[in-house]
Amino acid sequence: MDSNGFDSDTGEHDDDLCFAVTVSRTGGEWDVREIDDCFDSIDDAVAAVGRLRSESASFAMLCVDDEYFIILRPAPGGVRLLLSDATMAIDDDLAAGALDEIGADIPELDSDELDKVDPWAEGDIEILADLGVSEQVMTVICDDSELWASEQLLRIAAELGFESELADAVDLDID
Repeated sequence: MDSNGFDSDTGEHDDDLCFAVTVSRTGGEWDVREIDDCFDSIDDAVAAVGRLRSESASFAMLCVDDEYFIILRPAPGGVRLLLSDATMAIDDDLAAGALDEIGADIPELDSDELDKVDPWAEGDIEILADLGVSEQVMTVICDDSELWASEQLLRIAAELGFESELADAVDLDID
């Protein structure tokens, strides 16, 4: 099993790959730190970013079971948030909490229907546009159903210039 959750012997992927990091930029350098205990609620992840006390760009990236990701960024008056797959909110409390945070409804689908529905991102697709990931690029990454959530986050990190820092922080391999 490699650090990206792929077992080359069986050709299968480990669906339990979870990680969360805070990301901040200080003095032109990216600082990526793994955080624990943020998978209970969106508020816990927001608090982790708030503890950075960064005067520049700071946000959190959460990879949940390598099925979906959440990017969140505290903003005046609340939090900006992007959920990569809104359909995950049907069976997952953290994804449901993310939709609640942005005021979106949980999709009205049965669990049986999930395999027949294409996932879609919900929330602030421009969450990192001011840092260099445009709406168009974020949409392409979120819509790429061939990528695992960890790979999508690595692509976003590469766009911003901290792919190796993210990989080092959570022990992922860069292809």
